[in-house]
Amino acid sequence: MPLPSRTFIATVEDMRRVARRRVPRMFYDYADSGSWTESTYRANEEDLQKIRFRQRVARNMENRNLATTMVGQPAAIPLALAPTGLTGMQHADGEILAAQAAEAFGVPFTLSTMSICSIEDVAAHTTAPFWFQLYVMRDRDFIERLIDRAKAAKCSALVLTLDLQILGQRHKDLRNGLSAPPRMTLGNLVNLATKPAWCWNMLRTQRRTFRNIAGHAKGVTDLSSLGAWTAEQFDPTLSWDDVEWIKKRWGGKLILKGILDPDDARHAVDTGADALIVSNHGGRQLDGAVSSVAMLPQVVDAVGKDIEVWMDGGIRSGQDILRAVALGARGVMIGRPFLYGLGAGGREGVTKVLEILARELDITMALCGYRDIHQIGRDVLVPGSYPGSPAA
Repeated sequence: MPLPSRTFIATVEDMRRVARRRVPRMFYDYADSGSWTESTYRANEEDLQKIRFRQRVARNMENRNLATTMVGQPAAIPLALAPTGLTGMQHADGEILAAQAAEAFGVPFTLSTMSICSIEDVAAHTTAPFWFQLYVMRDRDFIERLIDRAKAAKCSALVLTLDLQILGQRHKDLRNGLSAPPRMTLGNLVNLATKPAWCWNMLRTQRRTFRNIAGHAKGVTDLSSLGAWTAEQFDPTLSWDDVEWIKKRWGGKLILKGILDPDDARHAVDTGADALIVSNHGGRQLDGAVSSVAMLPQVVDAVGKDIEVWMDGGIRSGQDILRAVALGARGVMIGRPFLYGLGAGGREGVTKVLEILARELDITMALCGYRDIHQIGRDVLVPGSYPGSPAA
């Protein structure tokens, strides 16, 4: 499904509007919503917009560099594609297409446990190592086998999500009947009828369930049994001891996602993890929690150089990437922006989003008077406009 030729796309917001037209409501809303009142979801974007840049002039701006590394893996820009559930419902074979776009562009891709395409599916259709994101389930035997499958697929890092022991309530999902299997109300059927290209693509693929789970977890043979299994499997007993166990079982690069407190950041350092991600799950868990960028400087100050710090949540432009890097993030993760691109135009749409973000980042860095992303620090920002500023 190519991008519409009559629609001029210059920003991530332009891409979002196209995706909203093309993706069935229940799956679009799943990606583009937060929990409860969505106040934290909105704060992630709004707090980034409050941060102001210092404009500098008469500096040599030739030969600019945006490239960096994230846990030692090269990244063309300081960005990785975040793990997102149900990616393959934004567009048929969505995880494969997004991973291919990320590989071609030169940024890391992360596959979710709750993906539609399996670890093996993505490995068979890409050549660059990708990362795998792990949710801890009660069935520890299943988790061990999942980790072993990621090893066999030569995944180069494991992203352990810590902030989904209890599932936050997302009102749009409840209203839309998003479940496994989806509830086919009259409204949903009518909405599907208005998305013929999406339906046609989904009919042409066999990947329409959680393929990391179905056929691998005990007793999960169809969508109905999958729904029951998933509802009871997220483990509320998850602790730092489990992180130690997973690190030992995995044996490779470990990234901890969902850190939003300096004390938890220090715990993350103590585990020996390679990176942590300041994240509130895109505002999809604890509504009323502070934004990711509001906590980023505190987390960076708490851990110093003991661990790489990344940020996830609210990134909608290259300027937002520069704001996060200026506040100490080694890089950022994006979820919704690449999902908008995927829903709007498949692999081409994801590539377009990455191009937009890279161009915006490059121009903004230059107008701030810098040529290399590694030179960026808090001095690129206006004092008093960012969290933790002495003049705030």
